[in-house]
Parts: sequence; C-alpha cells; structure tokens
Amino acid sequence: MTKFPYLRQDFLASIVVFLVAVPLCIGVAVASGVPAELGLITGIVGGLVTGFMRGSSLQVSGPAAGMTVLVFEAVSEFGVAALGVIVLMAGLLQLAMGFLGIGRWFRAISVSVVEGMLCGIGLVIIAGQIYAAAGLKAPETGIGKIAGLPGAFTDALGSTEAMTSLAIGAGTIAVIVLWKKLPKAVQSVPGALAAVVLATLATLAFSLPVATVEVEGLLGVIQPPGTEALSQLAGPAIWGTIIAFALIASAESLFSAAAVDRLHDGPRTQYNKEMIAQGAGNTVCGLLGALPMTAVIVRSSANVNAGAKTKASRVLHGVWLLLFAAAMPWALALIPLPALAGILVHAGWKLIPFRQVVALWRAHKGEALILVVTAVSIVAVNMFEGVLIGLALSVVKTAWEASHVKLEVIDKGAGPIQAYLSGNATFLRLPKILDNLESLPQDRPVELDLSGLHHLDHACRTALESWAERHSATGTEPVKVTEPELESEQSKESEKVTVA
Repeated sequence: MTKFPYLRQDFLASIVVFLVAVPLCIGVAVASGVPAELGLITGIVGGLVTGFMRGSSLQVSGPAAGMTVLVFEAVSEFGVAALGVIVLMAGLLQLAMGFLGIGRWFRAISVSVVEGMLCGIGLVIIAGQIYAAAGLKAPETGIGKIAGLPGAFTDALGSTEAMTSLAIGAGTIAVIVLWKKLPKAVQSVPGALAAVVLATLATLAFSLPVATVEVEGLLGVIQPPGTEALSQLAGPAIWGTIIAFALIASAESLFSAAAVDRLHDGPRTQYNKEMIAQGAGNTVCGLLGALPMTAVIVRSSANVNAGAKTKASRVLHGVWLLLFAAAMPWALALIPLPALAGILVHAGWKLIPFRQVVALWRAHKGEALILVVTAVSIVAVNMFEGVLIGLALSVVKTAWEASHVKLEVIDKGAGPIQAYLSGNATFLRLPKILDNLESLPQDRPVELDLSGLHHLDHACRTALESWAERHSATGTEPVKVTEPELESEQSKESEKVTVA
C-alpha cells in the first residue's frame, strides 16, 4: 500500500468519473452524427493512453460537447470514414506543437475569444438538440437551426410521438437540474446518469414511442483510415478542418487545465507535456476512427471533487469504460435518444458564460464585444471561421489600445509652430495625426518633435515625411523634424533633420 498511498481515493474517484463520462460519451457521439460506441472508444483512449501520460495529473480527457459542432460539420462534409484521418492528422499536429514548445502559447489566447467560442458552440448545441429531443431533423446551419425552432415546435404540437419525445428530453433536463438540490448522499450518483436511467425506465415501463440508441458493437464501429480516406489529404479543403480540430481541441484542453489547477493544490500543469499527451490520445483515436478528444472540465472537476490524488483515477475510469462497452453493449440500445439530447442541451447551456458577459460588460466593454461577435460568428458562419474572426478582432483591439498617441501643438503667434508627438505612432492612428498636422497654417514654419515617441512604424514615418514635403513645398521654411530616441545612434547624432 505504501507504493500506492492514494489507491482508495483514486479508486473511488474513478468510479464517479466513469459514471459522469458514460452518458456524456454516448451523448456527444450521437449529437456528432456517429455511432455511440465511438464516443466510448474516445473515452477509453482518454483514460488508458492520455491518462498514463504526463501533463496535468488530475485532468480527464474524452469526447467533449465543445467539439460536437465541428465534428458534425466534418462528418457532413467528408463522411464518417474520413473522421479517423482528420483526428489522426490533428493528433500528429498537436504532438508537433507539443515537442516544439508551442503548448504554453495557448495561454496567450484571449479569454474573451475562448468564452465566445464556448458560447457560440453552446447556442448551436442547444438549438440542434431541441430538434433531436423532438425526433425531428435539424437544419444544417447554425442560423437555420435557431430560425427554424418556431416551426419545429409547431410541427411537434401536431404529433403525439414528437411531444412524447420532447417530454422525455425536458424531463431529463429537469432531473439533472433538480438532482443538485437533493441530499449529498443521493448526489454521489451523477445527475446526468440518474436522468438517463430514469428516462430509460420510464420509456420501458410505459412502452413510449421514442427512438433509442442504435448499437453496432465496439469492434464493429472501429474503422481505421483507409486508402480512400487518406487520399482526401491531397485536397486543401480537409486541411482547414484538421487545423481547426488541432487548434480548438488544444485550446479547450489547455484552458481546462488552467481551470483544473485552480481546483487543487497538487502539481501544476506542464503545458507542453499536456499538449503531447492530448496529441498522443488523438493520434490513437484517429487510428481507431473515433471522435477527437479534449480535456473535459466536467469530468476533470468531478475527478478533483471526488478526492482524486494521482492520475491513477483517470486511468481506472478508462478501464471501467472499456469493461462497460465490452460487457454491456445491450444497455446502450435501451437509452432513449431524447434523454441524450436533454443531457447535451444542459451541457450547451453550461457553456454559455452569462456571468462572464455581464462582468466583462461592466469592466471591459471591448472584451465583451469580442465575446459576443465570436459567438454570433460561430452561429452565423461556422466554428473555425468564427474563432478566426474573434482572434482577428482581439488582435485589432489590442493593437488599437497599444497605439496611443498624443499630438500637442504650441503656437506663440510668432515664429515657428511647435508640434510634439508622444506615445506609439502606428498606422491605426495615422488618420488622426495627419488631420491635425494638415490643419496647421500653410504659411508658417513648423517644428515637428518626435522624440517623445516610443514606437514609430514605417507607415507613419512615410506619411509624416510626405506631409513635411508637401508643407515645405508652399514656399515656407522647410519643416524641422526631431527624430525619436528609438532611432539608431547615427540618427540620434543629428537631432534635427531638415526636409527640403
């Protein structure tokens, strides 16, 4: 026992994580448009492969709701057979980033973009799973899903089967929400698992006409990448999806790691090693044709809260998933699909950062705007392009805020007009600078002092030189420019340069 001093705590925690993981693995797979067993395979790999590796000792990996939208889009465009190739290449890309030390740079991604990404994903998941809960086919686009909801509810009202299916889904959500208000002893059983069991029992007891999970068997769904799927790598279209898988899965995992670190006092996450662990897991998932994996905050927090001390808990949870998938595949066929839809609607709701949006709007309206624009872009376009729009907006905002520049003009009525520029002169502030300089009297000499600038980019320098030439061309005394101190030693020696 001295060799495994925390075996009891890790064993009990692994049971809790296993019970949390089962309904989520199955629900994410079904929502992604692939067989339910593929979700379990990814969960097993997350435990038995990634779980053994170094990085974040208490973080648990598996299929994530946050990747559902991207996986569904990929399967719709390239087919289930190509999923293994996409995940395999994404895993290899993650391994490369980990070995090159890029993992820690994901910590530099704007939190607003990540929150906006999760918000957009949550909205699309909720909208899409409402259709699934009613047994209806969902539109393909995010906007289509949301815009079509009133019509879907109208259709459901005219169908007894659809209303029954919706009732099962709504009941599942109600159980998950109310479960947290029950005594602690009862809550030792995860709410999502309890909701699925109750929905299954109700469906069986009353012979309700609702769709259930289709079962193909664990070995039957394993589909290693074939020659035809690998040939798609020759086209450029699939590479955008591969990059999106790698970047978004990595961002989710490493931001989850930062959150998990705040929940415990154990060893801190080693980000590059965690990236390598995630890459190894996704490489194996790709070879098996399974779903992509990320670290999942729901399972990870359950692991910490259950008293886990080492990575043994997440490895054991993978063992229990394997035993369940191998010994009890018949249990999957009993689970009603609207119950899984209810679990995903609840998971999607938790992805929407209501409190963060309010707090950001009060303190940093610009960051709140980035969050909202990222979320709306994901709903309106797709996840990858939505995230790129958010990142671009974040970079522009940062550049704008960093380019503070001040122009002070002193005119004593006689002699040259003195203009002092200080701060960071970049192309973003160029229109304002030129407007002020061009408003100076054309018949007066000007002395332009740039010594207070910390940064002067090429666009600004070129524009200022052009303005000085134009101003001097009117027949007045040439503009005298004092160079900024950031220039080379040679430039500093001649403090004043006359522009003819």
